[in-house]
Amino acid sequence: MMSIDALTFGRLRNFKGFDQFLLILSIVSSIVYYMTGRIAPYPGRFIVKGLAVGALSAMAFHILRERLNQPTGLGRVTNFLRDRDNVILGTSLAFSSMGDMYLDMGSGAYFVQGLLSFLVAHFIYILLFVRNWRRPLRPSGSQMAIAALVLLYSLFFAGWLSPDLGSYAKPVMLYLCTITAMVVTAIFAGFSRPWVWIGAILFLISDSIIAAEKFKMDVPLSEYLVWSTYYLGQYGIAIGFIREKLGEE
Repeated sequence: MMSIDALTFGRLRNFKGFDQFLLILSIVSSIVYYMTGRIAPYPGRFIVKGLAVGALSAMAFHILRERLNQPTGLGRVTNFLRDRDNVILGTSLAFSSMGDMYLDMGSGAYFVQGLLSFLVAHFIYILLFVRNWRRPLRPSGSQMAIAALVLLYSLFFAGWLSPDLGSYAKPVMLYLCTITAMVVTAIFAGFSRPWVWIGAILFLISDSIIAAEKFKMDVPLSEYLVWSTYYLGQYGIAIGFIREKLGEE
């Protein structure tokens, strides 16, 4: 049986009890939603979907609270102002969870609301990653190469998609630019493990499949491809980042 340490890419400090429950809740919700991808919508399905990333958001906020519990009074306030990374991470995941639920309600009637929720989430992710850039920023050759490939992919995809966007052209292009910037800032953050930027790339792939399916062509098994790449992407970003902050070697 897979251990908790394997699920978090290694041992995390003070990661037990409620945090482990939230992690398992996230994984189970994701699996349930994946397995029911082709079943006709059932009551509460959007809640199951929202819990997958929503539980990761709650976990990020709870870990932050645990880190801030030790100082009291002014010391706690000082710590909060100095280290807001997990609050930023939790907020981005919360907006993502909101976007998940919007996209699962009303057979696409809330597409724009979902798009806006994810747009806000990406802006927050960008803030999170830029805060963690090394100063001065000196990306390695491999980071530059991966970022260049991401930019080329986004340019090609935008050119391929644009003739069919119609009235959605401006919001979709804004979204594509934003998620591309999110991926590039994740790459340049230079974390010690690749989980965060791999997760960001999976997120981009997932949204590319959604856009292709909605505006361009039918994608075989899109229900499964979209969810698996999206959830693994969010999981990689969330758990990978938490590991950078709380991981033990």
